[in-house]
Amino acid sequence: MQPFRPAGIRVSATDWVEDGWDIEQTLAFAAALKVRGCDFLDVSTGGLSPQQKISLSPGYQVPFAERLKRDVGMPTIAVGLITEARHAESIVASGQADMVALARGILYDPRWPWHAAAELGAQVDAPPQYWRCQPRELKALFRDARIS
Repeated sequence: MQPFRPAGIRVSATDWVEDGWDIEQTLAFAAALKVRGCDFLDVSTGGLSPQQKISLSPGYQVPFAERLKRDVGMPTIAVGLITEARHAESIVASGQADMVALARGILYDPRWPWHAAAELGAQVDAPPQYWRCQPRELKALFRDARIS
């Protein structure tokens, strides 16, 4: 028996162009994907047309993930100018999406998950060679860190 491997797809919920691809078409597409065994949706939006009209703000694409999650009944990943740890946490905690994906934020700060964990009072697993870099004021950030 082969191990279960979830398979998902990134969908563009809209292309932001009048009379173009829209959320209703994405809902139908997602329902067809679900019937075919798709396990989750990574929900983004277009960004390819000079005709697009996008109102940018933190989390501007989250409502699309929320709608697909609710109407199609599939786990979703939200994206879209999510750069703050508390904002990402609130999206998941409120049920708007099941996960949050970051792109530019992690390109800028590759240790974003560590900083988010510190801000939210969580812990991370760090390899032993990193244990000595744990900040003095965050003695419990690295789970199971032991420095002798």
